[in-house]
Amino acid sequence: MRKITFELCAETIAACVAAREGGAQRIELCSALSEGGLTPSHGLVRAAVDHSGLPIHVMIRPRGGGYLYDEAEIALMKDDILHVKQLGAAGVVFGLLREDRSVDVDGTRRLVALAHPMKVTFHRAFDETPSLTQSLEDVIATGANRVLTSGGRRNAVVGAAVLAELVRQASGRIEIAVGGGLRLRNVASLARLTGAEHFHGSLRQRILRAKHSSAPTDNVAPYRVDAATIRNAIQLLQNA
Repeated sequence: MRKITFELCAETIAACVAAREGGAQRIELCSALSEGGLTPSHGLVRAAVDHSGLPIHVMIRPRGGGYLYDEAEIALMKDDILHVKQLGAAGVVFGLLREDRSVDVDGTRRLVALAHPMKVTFHRAFDETPSLTQSLEDVIATGANRVLTSGGRRNAVVGAAVLAELVRQASGRIEIAVGGGLRLRNVASLARLTGAEHFHGSLRQRILRAKHSSAPTDNVAPYRVDAATIRNAIQLLQNA
């Protein structure tokens, strides 16, 4: 079996517990997945660190929208990085771009240094850049440990060929984490097509309710994350 690292993208404590029980190696913790992920609350970070038993990598993203940040937003990101470091996070996840959508190498390098010794993932802001080939070299130059990408496409399935090229280009200098649209039905083929060893996904399943059910729906989470699904995904990745 190939060596695989699977990271669950989680926004609830229940998902963090499922990650542990399902055999995930790490957790990316965020809020507002509907916005692509934002910085989670103090309480959620603390609970995830205390109860998941897994390395927690915290999203540092102060707002939705693009990845060009002003000085006040950068200051907020710095405070959040220092705060989650104190809470025991193993890593942080962020991405800074310039006006031309290229990687903000200098700004990212400063945040990487601030985060040390936590690990740093440059998130899918990478996929917004005009040249993924150049952007990969730029991210490597920042000292980041990992880049999360769908190959610049709407999902990793469509971007599989590009992802394979990025894995070859990286050549062990940085981890390429395949993310975006991972499902049980496609993880094995993605592992084969990309040659990647790092994968990222939420594996959420929408909770379906009986059409005529009288149970209230406005105070129940619309999604669940199942440990068995995580376990199956990892097994498929390892056996690919």
